Amino acid sequence: MATFDPAQHTVVPARRFEDLSVGEVFNAPSRTVTDAHAAAFQTVSADNHPIHYDAEYARAHGHPAPVVHGLQVLAFTAPGATLFPHVIGNVFVAFAGLTAEFHQEVNAGDTLYPSLTIIGLDPRDGTGLVTTRATVHNQRGELVLSGDHRYILRLS
Repeated sequence: MATFDPAQHTVVPARRFEDLSVGEVFNAPSRTVTDAHAAAFQTVSADNHPIHYDAEYARAHGHPAPVVHGLQVLAFTAPGATLFPHVIGNVFVAFAGLTAEFHQEVNAGDTLYPSLTIIGLDPRDGTGLVTTRATVHNQRGELVLSGDHRYILRLS
């Protein structure tokens, strides 16, 4: 009889820093943002600006509908929305930081396509810094967000 090994219960085989390559892409599944998502994020974030929930206010300020919170769009680039944290397995040390630029507004009903692409691998003393380019496109192919994420991984 085989011995039970919880380490065998992974989504994908774990890799090391040294196994990663610049140019690798980790796509997240598409997600259509709804009014319910926006309302839930408004509650959690405590951001009560009317641009996010008042259709008349949004239209009066040049928007076709309430604008989904930028931080909510950024949250769709969380590594856990992709296979990336499964790929790096137990070598993850820390999330080191991020940058983000917002290029287009997002409204309820938009479908978002987040992606992380490895753009840098910098070995350091006992660790490695992985930099990914985070992007989010909408259903029209427009880039709505871009930026970089940085992670520290243990070296083998």
